[in-house]
Amino acid sequence: MATINVKLRHSGIQGKTGTIYYRISHRGKTRQIGTSMKFAPEDWLAEEQRIVPAVARTPEGRLLQHRIERDVARLRRIVRELDARQIVYEPDDIVERFRVPAACATVSDAIRREIEDLLDSNRLGTARNYRRALNSFTSFLEDGDIPLWAVTESLIDDYNDFLLRRGVMRNTISFYMRILRAVYNKAVRRYRIEQTYPFRHVYTGIDRTRKRAIDERFIAELWRLDLDGTPSLSLTRDLFIFSYCARGMAFIDMAYLQTKNIRGDEIVYTRRKTGQTLRIRIEPCMREIIARHSAAAHASYLFPVLRANEPDKAFAQYQTALNRYNQHLKKLALRLNLKESLSSYTARHSWATAARKHNIPLPVISAGMGHASERTTQIYLASLENSAVDTANRKIMTALIENVSKQETMKNLNNR
Repeated sequence: MATINVKLRHSGIQGKTGTIYYRISHRGKTRQIGTSMKFAPEDWLAEEQRIVPAVARTPEGRLLQHRIERDVARLRRIVRELDARQIVYEPDDIVERFRVPAACATVSDAIRREIEDLLDSNRLGTARNYRRALNSFTSFLEDGDIPLWAVTESLIDDYNDFLLRRGVMRNTISFYMRILRAVYNKAVRRYRIEQTYPFRHVYTGIDRTRKRAIDERFIAELWRLDLDGTPSLSLTRDLFIFSYCARGMAFIDMAYLQTKNIRGDEIVYTRRKTGQTLRIRIEPCMREIIARHSAAAHASYLFPVLRANEPDKAFAQYQTALNRYNQHLKKLALRLNLKESLSSYTARHSWATAARKHNIPLPVISAGMGHASERTTQIYLASLENSAVDTANRKIMTALIENVSKQETMKNLNNR
């Protein structure tokens, strides 16, 4: 089997930098492949065949070290391919193959292909997430690009360090890594690239985030809040209450609700995040909110949030509406004198917390929220009737109405 070594050719002039080259040895013969990479002798570790750590930590040194690792990985891949064919070959055969440009997609090409597929499938939110990951990784490469087969463990470790130095949160780093790993794994199958598991040492889990739930009494206070004269805040409040009453329906799913989603006494819709179909009994409070805003809704939409029917325009309107919704929720939090702000996630977390408070089993809560990605939930979903979830929701609605009634009674007593 051929051996690959990385060498520094010293300059004949004192004080001048040397040049990196690759030496291929096989069957008693050697050949060299020159590069344009130059280093001072004191910046090169000959025995370890790598740049000294201090230089390798600089932006320029890091990229050069990656280039060396990428080239060596490609040379070794060529050797393995030749060995697998069980033919007699010479070092010249390795050099010739190395000098032919690799017919393999780059990381950016692969991610862009995924983005196009997502857009074609109308998964606009996921496509946006992949674009964010692409922009982050491209920034790390200083607007450069690399072949997919050159994605090494050390490269991913350096990308992880790059994000940490920038103060990126751990969950966000994991978010980028999971996207890159998904693209890489698909490329391994599509382009028959050797699987080297470059993401094995970086975090790809999800940290538990700060609790966002508020107590039922604050939900009741929000319901009773006098918002006459502020229609934008009134709509925001009603959407928040609707989300809570609809088992924590996500804002994007509320925004895209159409009249065709109402089937008898139920709302039947597909979660945009998971693709799971959910059926929700329309409680009186939900029907009241729908009736209050249906006249102002555009075309077939249930609420006056979106206007366009074209997917790209509708998604752009959704993003604008989400930002506005969160801004208005912050104003409502101030009116309620809440210590923490409200957000589009709060209704969802609050419903789950209220359900747990009323001793509703965790599998029922998970099913009600559409957590189809959780393995435990999947086990119970097979035998769980939708009526069990509706019964759970009815308990929460009853508790909410009782809270409202108590507050009305206290208000009347105080006014006497």
